[in-house]
Amino acid sequence: MPSLARLTEALPALLAAPISEPWFYAVAIPTLLVTGISKGGFASGGGNLAVPAMALTIPAAQAAGIVLPILCVMDIVGIWAYRRSWDRRLMLILLPGAIAGIVLGALAFGELSDRAVKTLIGAVAVLFTLHAWGKAWLARGQRSEPPGENRPAAFAASLASGFTSTLAHAGGPPLAVYLLPRRYPRALLNATTVMFFAFVNYVKLVPYAMLGQLNVTNLSTSAVLLPTAPAGVLLGLWLSRRVPDALFYRIVFALLFATGLKLLYDGLAG
Repeated sequence: MPSLARLTEALPALLAAPISEPWFYAVAIPTLLVTGISKGGFASGGGNLAVPAMALTIPAAQAAGIVLPILCVMDIVGIWAYRRSWDRRLMLILLPGAIAGIVLGALAFGELSDRAVKTLIGAVAVLFTLHAWGKAWLARGQRSEPPGENRPAAFAASLASGFTSTLAHAGGPPLAVYLLPRRYPRALLNATTVMFFAFVNYVKLVPYAMLGQLNVTNLSTSAVLLPTAPAGVLLGLWLSRRVPDALFYRIVFALLFATGLKLLYDGLAG
């Protein structure tokens, strides 16, 4: 049994307060709602906004640690909503690369400085939006047959997704590069993406705990923000059945691009 003295010494850490900075919550609450909406299957690209935006107010690694438990709660709602629609065969193709990417991401997480993480997150955000905009521009007026299954490409995309997801919960862009051109039915695509990232997020709990990102301050801040999880996912489920994605994509991609540029500047210029 631990002694009273040890318990007394540990008490300040156990009672560590969550983040109190108002600007942090002004950024965190709306971006986590957007993430929940994305988890609900509406405009899945929006889920990459939370950590880049929060990294403008706190260290990027801390932002990732705060967001992960909230994502895990969102995943529970998403799994229940899409439990009958996901493609098991496609998941089996994607999971090996995801596991390898999580391992690589965990190794890099402990070695990169906050400036390096911000630079990487900013680069992912900017490149993803440029890719999406360029592809939409090139595809105007064109209709072609979707490419078939490509296991090496699937492994590379899921590995990159697992890696960037571990660093900044930004695994959506690499996975989208593989999945979207194949034009899977929307329900199947949403469901399989939700299941894929649920698996990835729960596996990430292990390296995040080992890296000290599930500390008391981060977890208490996550608890304060937790109501955004069911609210955002349920709103996303409602919107996915009633509203086209186009306008939401435009808004979120513009915000993601601007945030990515700011993080690149902060990371490169210090």
